[in-house]
Amino acid sequence: MPEAVYQAMAMLCRLVAPLPVGTNLGLLHLLWMLVSGRLLASRGALFPGLADCGLPDRAVRRAWAALGQGGWTSGALLARWAGLVQAAGRWQPCRHGGYRPVAVDLTGFWRPRLRGCPTVHYHGPAGKALPAIPLGLIADVGRASAQRLALPRAFVRADAADPRPSTHQRLLVREAVRQCAADEVLVLDGGFGVALLQEEGAARYVVRAAKNAVFRRATPPPYRGKGRPPTRGEVVRPLPRAYKGTPLPATPPDRTATWREGDDVLRAEVWDALVRADADAGGAAFTAVAIHDPRHRQPLLLVTPLALTPQQVRDCYRDRWPVEQLPLAAKQMLGASRQFVHAPETRQRLPELALLAGAVLSYVAATAPALPTGFWDRQPRPTPGRLRRALARLPFPHDFPLPARIREKAAVTDHLPTGAWGQRRRTAADPAPSATGAPTENLAAAA
Repeated sequence: MPEAVYQAMAMLCRLVAPLPVGTNLGLLHLLWMLVSGRLLASRGALFPGLADCGLPDRAVRRAWAALGQGGWTSGALLARWAGLVQAAGRWQPCRHGGYRPVAVDLTGFWRPRLRGCPTVHYHGPAGKALPAIPLGLIADVGRASAQRLALPRAFVRADAADPRPSTHQRLLVREAVRQCAADEVLVLDGGFGVALLQEEGAARYVVRAAKNAVFRRATPPPYRGKGRPPTRGEVVRPLPRAYKGTPLPATPPDRTATWREGDDVLRAEVWDALVRADADAGGAAFTAVAIHDPRHRQPLLLVTPLALTPQQVRDCYRDRWPVEQLPLAAKQMLGASRQFVHAPETRQRLPELALLAGAVLSYVAATAPALPTGFWDRQPRPTPGRLRRALARLPFPHDFPLPARIREKAAVTDHLPTGAWGQRRRTAADPAPSATGAPTENLAAAA
């Protein structure tokens, strides 16, 4: 067994070992099926994917039961995974200006054929929101073997009572603010506005602003002696734009800064002591930074309330990109973009488990020796795609020495209903079945 495969199996065993006996074995089979990319061949079908791992029929059914009815939560698994990674000592958090970046993002698992799907997620190519299972991601960002990796901290589901995307976005920001420590800074993309962050009490953040963003000075201009005294600051437009054919020039910056990255020289324009355009004077102030990179046609406009240099602000925002690796590994590399689960809890658990499997695959690939795809791969790199191809060639390693706690649960099931009565879902109005499996009212009628 290659060292990378052995390391992947060992990490999965340590991840699920504390779970209840029986559930941990079923979840181990599920995670192996996910990290080995079996969903790609089965096009998202779980039973064929599990059977393709070389599991017997009983193990396939146990894994399916562990997914939908097992006693586990994604929060407990994420906490266990973070402890394992930090204990190994290979992953180190990034720091910029004394702050550790915490990436926040939203992703969606598309479910266009799911009947009665209450949640939607915006799809760029379609230009509209489509039925999907959205999940909010909160992840620490660090480096392992010179690779930037996101360590997921929490998955935030949409509210069942209010499944609107705006409400889900607010819940995600609220949870991120609650978990943000004093030496951490939230890093967000342009979908999260400054108003939302300030309303939820975020004090440390770096967020991308729109190209046509408009702000105001935190202090109003001095009174000129005529008319009503001003209550709002002057309008600040960091980037030029046009409105109905009329060009609107940019406001001159308060200061500028330049630095070199390789052969390129980057220039930053900074506006200090700003507030939102709809805020009165004396509101929560922040700084706007427009970064002009010769490698990009459009400048990058960032907003932060922290006293960081323009280069540190840009470095914090660049550390948001590893959180995009989690959905990429889960959906494209592992095949979880297509899903055929329909129960309310199962259709939430499978995306969470797929994102966790993508994080496990990325970490193991970065810290284990690189596996070549074939004879033509003369200089292999430690990428999750190469590791997934190696795992896809192997069945579930039954000869791997599993911990004593990971085993099939030896439970007595003779007293449970069998046959059609055991498979039928009873409602509150249905009579309770007897030990023989038939309802009590049928037994009374037969007597």
